Amino acid sequence: MNLSGSLAPELGQLSHLLILDFMWNELSGTIPKEIGNMTSLKLLLLNGNKLSGSLLDELGYLSKLNRLQVDQNYMSGPIPKSFVNLVNVKHLHMNNNSFSGQIPSELSKVPTLLHFQFDNNNFRGTEIPASYGNLSQLAKISLRNCSLQGEIPDFSRIPSLSYLDLSWNQLSGSIPSHRLSHNMTTIDLSDNQLNGSIPESFSDLPSLQKLSLENNLLTGSVPAMWWKISFSTRARLKLDLRNNSLSNISGELNPPTNVTLRLEGNPICKNASIQNVGQFCQSEAGGDGIPDGSTNSTQTMTCPSQACPIDNFYEYVPSSPVPCFCASPIIVEYRLKSPSFSYFPPYSQKFEIYLTRSLDLSLYQLSIDSFFWQEGPRLRMHLKLFPMFINPHSNTFNFSEVHRIRGVLTSWELPLTDFFGPYELLNFTLLGPYSNMIIDPRRMGIRKGILAAIITGAVASFVILSATVMLLITRCLRHRDRPPSRRHSSSKITMKIDGVKEFTFKEMTLATRNFDSSTQLGRGAIKRAEEGSLQGEKEFLTEIELLSRLHHRNLVSLVGYCDEEGEQV
Repeated sequence: MNLSGSLAPELGQLSHLLILDFMWNELSGTIPKEIGNMTSLKLLLLNGNKLSGSLLDELGYLSKLNRLQVDQNYMSGPIPKSFVNLVNVKHLHMNNNSFSGQIPSELSKVPTLLHFQFDNNNFRGTEIPASYGNLSQLAKISLRNCSLQGEIPDFSRIPSLSYLDLSWNQLSGSIPSHRLSHNMTTIDLSDNQLNGSIPESFSDLPSLQKLSLENNLLTGSVPAMWWKISFSTRARLKLDLRNNSLSNISGELNPPTNVTLRLEGNPICKNASIQNVGQFCQSEAGGDGIPDGSTNSTQTMTCPSQACPIDNFYEYVPSSPVPCFCASPIIVEYRLKSPSFSYFPPYSQKFEIYLTRSLDLSLYQLSIDSFFWQEGPRLRMHLKLFPMFINPHSNTFNFSEVHRIRGVLTSWELPLTDFFGPYELLNFTLLGPYSNMIIDPRRMGIRKGILAAIITGAVASFVILSATVMLLITRCLRHRDRPPSRRHSSSKITMKIDGVKEFTFKEMTLATRNFDSSTQLGRGAIKRAEEGSLQGEKEFLTEIELLSRLHHRNLVSLVGYCDEEGEQV
């Protein structure tokens, strides 16, 4: 939306608001402490702005908060210990800031925490609290590039842990040998100062996709862990062990084609007695093994091209149970903000089932047209949603169905899973037969929250208008005891605005019973003018013209004004 400015303290008055979403704007300044008064808030989404300052203790008052996203800002200072009171929070995303100090051990007492993502901060000299091994619901912990020291805690007691990234720190000591969760897909401990051997327990992780231990001080043997992992045809495993002190291998060095092994910079590369070792010691041995993205591959259908007008954004539905069903899709740009895996294809069908059930669609109505990884890592997808086949002419969504689908996506009604994590809706594109549809924002995503633009416009405009009205009334109250007279300026400027009436001072006096306070309709935050600070007549009339253009359902329209008796009302 490209909103700019700062977060108004008056937002704290929205005590019944459930969702505050200002993601990916140009907001600056600090988070006001008054946000802590929004006690009904479930989602506080402020990532992707230019916010600075520190996180205040008052945010710990948000006991109903489910998700806190302040990542990708310019924030600093410590993490408040009051966050222990966030007893319902599941997602803490604070990566890409400049937070410092200690990582609070108190967070280990938050029983609901699923995603703990603090990458790229400055917790210099801090150790990871050993008590974090007690976060029994945790699915993902990512503390990459945080200047952490000390040893790696034992995370073997977390049954659902899938993703562990502690890379680019100064961690030392040996890697804990206890077996991690069988759900583990990703272990990244690269670029630390770890020593000792690679735990044999890593060979007993059936879902593992990525093990990155490069640039450490590890010794001993390379575990032939591919012998103990049962691979499906779509599975991949990347083992990056470069630049350590590994000198041997336990087993034969003949991994299958869906395993990428990188050994460059280890003594084992100089051991000529090990067969085939050279191919794994090259600088680009096998690439990454985990592609950045892919496009959807579907079975080839023999359908007449002229029967489906692709120039009007129609196409054959790839997985339709009815052959050659031609329909026009809705295009959705969708991004998984914090997925708990490193390689998507093995989980693509699981994702399709999850999303179609959440949107109340049939499985064939969704096509993952393409996907690719972005920095984070985040997984961006280009999705196509097709209408259901009812008859050969049911090739578009109706108006209400488009509204329904978009409403679910924009109001965060999709149930989050710990594996796929939070999502971001980047685009909802209506082309071809949908291009003339006008989406009514009042019917879209406001059932459980208020759109960010409405919040910003309504609050800011209300405060400004209240201040203006109260300032003008305050000026008039000084004339409460003055008998009315008429002293017109000889050089009065005339102005005519449709729908706005110019009142005489006498009319204002009679209408307000000589500006009696009982006739005052409301009161707001005001900036009082000093005596003698009245603006010129031209400036005043310009202000009236601007106020006459303010139209919003939450604002009272300007009815009239008075420019007499040396007063501007």
